[in-house]
Amino acid sequence: MIIDQGPPETWDPPADGSAVAIGVFDGVHRGHRRVLAALDEAPVATKVALTFGTHPAEVLSDRGAPLLLTPLRERLRLLHEAGVDRIAVLDFDDAMVEMSAEGFVQRVLVDGLNAKFVAVGEDFRFGNRARGSTETLEELGRPHGFGVMIVPILREDGTEIRSTAIREAIAAGAVERAATLLGRPHVIKGVVVPGEGRGATIGVPTANISFPDRLAVPSRGVYVVRAEIDGVTLPAVANLGVRPTFGGDAEVLEVHILEGDYELAGKEVGVQFVARLRDEQRFDGVDALVTQIRADIAAAAQHLDGVTQTS
Repeated sequence: MIIDQGPPETWDPPADGSAVAIGVFDGVHRGHRRVLAALDEAPVATKVALTFGTHPAEVLSDRGAPLLLTPLRERLRLLHEAGVDRIAVLDFDDAMVEMSAEGFVQRVLVDGLNAKFVAVGEDFRFGNRARGSTETLEELGRPHGFGVMIVPILREDGTEIRSTAIREAIAAGAVERAATLLGRPHVIKGVVVPGEGRGATIGVPTANISFPDRLAVPSRGVYVVRAEIDGVTLPAVANLGVRPTFGGDAEVLEVHILEGDYELAGKEVGVQFVARLRDEQRFDGVDALVTQIRADIAAAAQHLDGVTQTS
């Protein structure tokens, strides 16, 4: 896998040309993969995903960037899995905002990537203040010798499959709906950090997962999950919240592995959100909490027993 970063002038464009799919690709969801699949129609072999190191809204919107479905490292991995040969990562900065549509095509697509074919979604905008449209791209492509494929937005039960819709589903705790739109469970990856050790004292040891800021996380509650650890996927249950029974106020993600005994301290864990069991709630005492946790564990095991494993 070749990853081009920095100014396009530093990239090494394929001599025989490239087929380029352009997008933020946050989440690399089913709609994104439809755009990436369009590269199979290209007359050249080298398939490139052109994405951005920072979300364009970070610069363009007064509200800043939305919460991310996938950090850049994970996005690059998913793009590679989607079958591209190269990934070009542009820094979306003030200079990019001011770049004209013509400048973008010349500097990035022609000089940087030697594009012979370009695939974009039907709502694609580019160039200074997003003045360039898909029609603009087609017009500019003709003199530069590249064709353009405009890919319709994918829909599921009347819903457009977009990163925004997936973020909304995750924020509502509708992780099964999010998985349908993504084409896989939503995953939060983080490192196991020391906790208060309270779970072990009540017979339910948990791993506290520290995850990046600005990441889309489900609403507070208890979830059926799978935990990816050292290449192995294990059945688990997770609580995302503030642990109100113990008077907590900081939001934490705690994961209990249903099978086996694992030393997890310092390890990276990927938490796949499979289904929501219930809201987080405050119990009158530890005994009532433990009873509910045991019920949650049984419910999670039963749910996972009937669901095909996703790695």
